[in-house]
Formats: sequence, structure tokens, C-alpha cells
Amino acid sequence: MDFTELKVAISSSDVEIASAICHMTVPYGVYIEDYSDIIEGVQEISGTTIIDEALLTADRTKAVIHIYINPEENPNEALDYLREHLSAAGIVHEVDSGFVREEDWANNWKAYFKPIEVGNRLVVCPTWEEYKGSDAREILHIDPGSAFGTGTHATTRLCLETLEKYIFPDCSVLDVGTGSGILAIAARLLGAGMVYGIDIDKMAVKVAAQNAAQNSVQDAVTFGVGNLTEGVDARYNIIVANIVADVVEILVPDVAARLRENGFFIACGIIDSRVPGIVKMLKEAGFDIIEEEHQEGWAAIVAKISEGYEC
Repeated sequence: MDFTELKVAISSSDVEIASAICHMTVPYGVYIEDYSDIIEGVQEISGTTIIDEALLTADRTKAVIHIYINPEENPNEALDYLREHLSAAGIVHEVDSGFVREEDWANNWKAYFKPIEVGNRLVVCPTWEEYKGSDAREILHIDPGSAFGTGTHATTRLCLETLEKYIFPDCSVLDVGTGSGILAIAARLLGAGMVYGIDIDKMAVKVAAQNAAQNSVQDAVTFGVGNLTEGVDARYNIIVANIVADVVEILVPDVAARLRENGFFIACGIIDSRVPGIVKMLKEAGFDIIEEEHQEGWAAIVAKISEGYEC
């Protein structure tokens, strides 16, 4: 069954009013392409999405509203109504029309989500996509909308790339604020032994466990509900935390007690301006700074307990 598709091109500043008019035109089958806040949006939900690079470079001053009209209704009447009300609202617009199959528009959004190569050994891939690149990369399957962290935002990519450098065979890893579980799953795929992810959000922990099963690592990667390191008694070779700077500051005093000898603490999700303060706090807590990595205004800090420092 073919639907009529109307593509309404407008300024991003008019999206709110224009979308209301579109929903009055057709109260179903409407989706909006608006990239004006793509960076902020990915950061807030984060990441919830694996996003094609084209979206990150899209024109953020313009938006396109797609309207899909059932063939049993009158597309011309809907088009006249739409143009009349947009003009009355003073919204400059262009409307293009065409046809699309129902199953196609229902899955249109999936076209924007593609496999993303991260670092030298990983590729993050939505389940409906097939990765056709290097066989040397480990494929981490994770879908948009699961929970925080799907590899798109700079903080997650940076953390994955940094984690890759410090993972060694059968090491133990603690992922604090695990979100979607992407870092915990990646650690196992990269060669870690037992991995534990913890998050205060029960739903995130549930989704993380599902993602681990999707990647067939559920036997070695487990998750629990807790606030930061609450209830964690074991020591780990690597502790990774992709969380905001304020939470890293709270976490630092507990990290040393949960690191094994010569263990590493990888802190991500830190905006560049907060790095000096986090570095200072880590040094005061008995850590040596091994390295800092920066990407798109975000930083990853790798630290190690200073020799001779008693925790």
C-alpha cells in the first residue's frame, strides 16, 4: 500500500509551530528531521543512538517534516490545508510530494544508523545492519534507544578507544555507571575476563543485561544496581567510568580501594575545562596521571596509584 509523502522544508526555528500544524493535518505518520540540537540531544540521551556521520554535519538551521497520508484519504485536501495554515502562521516553507510504501516509512529512521568503527579493534553495529569491513574487528551489536551509551557521542567513543589500549587478556573490569553496558561488553570482546557493570538505574541494568546477551557475553559480563561502587567489594585491574566530572569527583576516593595493584582508572565524560580540577583531585588521592586524551571538547583521563602510596 503506497502512502503519499509530503516533505515540508522549514527553518529550525519554526519547528514547534509547524509540527503542530502538521499533526493537525494528519494526526498520524509524522516524523521530524531537526538537527539543530543534535549534539546536545545525543549527549543527554546518548546516546541512545548510533548516528551516521552525515547527521552530525547536517545543516542545523533547517528542518524537514515528513507527513505520510493514507491512500484512503485525500492528499490534495491535506496539502491545501497544510499550505494555508503554514502561510497564515507566517512560516516560510517548501513542500515536496511523492509516494512511499508503508513498510518503508515505518522503517525510514533506521537508514541513519550505521556501523561505526571505533579505535583499531571494535565496530559498533545496530542489529539490523551487516558490517562488511575488516574481519579483525570485534562487532559490538547495540541498538538505538537502549540506554545511555551507544558509541556515537565523543565521550563514549573516546572511552572505548582508551579502554582498548589498557585491556589485557583475562583482566577484570569494573564499569561504573554502565548505562547501556557498552563499555562492559566492549571490555569482554577486547579480551577481558570477568566484567561487572553497575548503575543506579534499574532499567539501564536490565537493558545492559539484554545487550550482553545480544553479544553472547552474558556468562562473563554481569550487572547490578547500585550507586557508584555501592556493594562492590572485589578489586579490579581496570575501573572505567564514563560519567560527568561532578560524579567523578565523588567517585575518586573509592576507586583506590577497589583497584588491584598496578590497576588503572579510566575517567571519561569530562569536559575539557574540568580536566585540571579532576587531575588535581586524582593526584591528591594518590594517583599518577598516565595520560589524557581529548576529543571534541571532551577528555579521558587515565590514572594509576602512585608507587608506595597506601590506600
